[in-house]
Amino acid sequence: MKKKKLPKIFVLDTNVILHDFRAIHNFQENDIVIPIAVIEELDKFKKGNDTLSFNAREFVREMDKITDNQLFDNGIPIGKNKGIVKIELGHPFSEKMAESLFEDTQDHRILASTEWLTEKNPDRTVVLVTKDINLRMKAKALHLLAQDYLTDKITEERVENIMKEVIHLDNISEVIMQKLFYINEGVLASELKLKNIPSNQLYIITGEKKESRVLARYNSSTRSIIPVRKQKAYGIESRNDEQTFAIDALLNPDIKLVSLTGTAGTGKTLLALAAAMAQEQSFDQVLLSRPVIPLKNQEMGFLPGDVKEKLGPYMLPLFDNLAVIKRTFKSTSREAVRVEEMLKNEKLLISPLAYIRGRSLSNTFFIIDEAQNLTPHEVKTIITRAGEGTKLVFTGDIHQIDSPYLDIHSNGLTHLGEKLYGQEIFCHINLTKGERSQLSELAGKLL
Repeated sequence: MKKKKLPKIFVLDTNVILHDFRAIHNFQENDIVIPIAVIEELDKFKKGNDTLSFNAREFVREMDKITDNQLFDNGIPIGKNKGIVKIELGHPFSEKMAESLFEDTQDHRILASTEWLTEKNPDRTVVLVTKDINLRMKAKALHLLAQDYLTDKITEERVENIMKEVIHLDNISEVIMQKLFYINEGVLASELKLKNIPSNQLYIITGEKKESRVLARYNSSTRSIIPVRKQKAYGIESRNDEQTFAIDALLNPDIKLVSLTGTAGTGKTLLALAAAMAQEQSFDQVLLSRPVIPLKNQEMGFLPGDVKEKLGPYMLPLFDNLAVIKRTFKSTSREAVRVEEMLKNEKLLISPLAYIRGRSLSNTFFIIDEAQNLTPHEVKTIITRAGEGTKLVFTGDIHQIDSPYLDIHSNGLTHLGEKLYGQEIFCHINLTKGERSQLSELAGKLL
């Protein structure tokens, strides 16, 4: 008779819990161990209004709910068809660890607990789960198994699909091409022999005569391929196909959620701002925000001044884009003056994301810049803030991530594009061509 395979033991690092406070529920029938060093680290995060503090508090509440006055001695069941969770007290460094790791840090204590569990459970697989790549390298050097937290990871194939969402259709009959050119309602998808099309699928269609070419989008409510016309948004005009698709989605009132990805200089933030300004009369407020990722651990508290002055350096890119929009008009024109009026009256408001939690944003055009530095949970939190009449636009470059525990497969912007792809009120556009300058595009490609 085949011997039953014992469940694995997963040791969770602090950053996994701060990334997803419900992480302990995502390991199926396997057992979870939380080193006491992790609990000590979580204690430092319990105060505050940011996402890390929220996740730390929610995890402690989750653990308190599971324990229900029980002791952790032999572990406590997590739930039906789940394993047990246990808090493991500290263990001394082994001789091998003491010779290699000289500092007594919390990370090294977590390694010591993982090593002790591995030695005490020779018949079971013990794995350290951490989003800290350096800690994973140390674990493997000590002959300990270690891996990233994989629950919300998007596979390479799915990431590539997100990057290649525009479909090219060639050699289409001139009869259909004429309909696309002159009829705003477009043509039925069946005329192009297209089936099972996700909502807002984007197309570049070329006729039998190569010079006839049209951009189009699938409208799932009418089951038709409709032409995408070139439009201006508050003086800003598209310079390539992807920007034309972007402006179309940004100005479309039926599309409530837009995701714009692309490298620096492709126009993501500029187009979003221009579209917001073009529709400002339809919204009570235009809100711009971006995650604050301090460099070299210099938190906002170290900067002089009040909240606005502290945020100034982080929000400069947004003001730069506003300046570009203003420069398309004369300084005395109504449009240029209107930008200043909106800033003064706070109808156009630039605010840190930390202030969003708990708010209900109704009839707001909300732009979230640098969204690749958000976790999937943070993106979900922002979207759930959207009230009636609100439009959300997420922009970012998934290849340029500043957060140490996120990558191209686990950040919130990638997650958003993959999970909501094909929804009727969602549209994703990947901008590929740099339009800031020839120098900027050259650097983006070659450096």
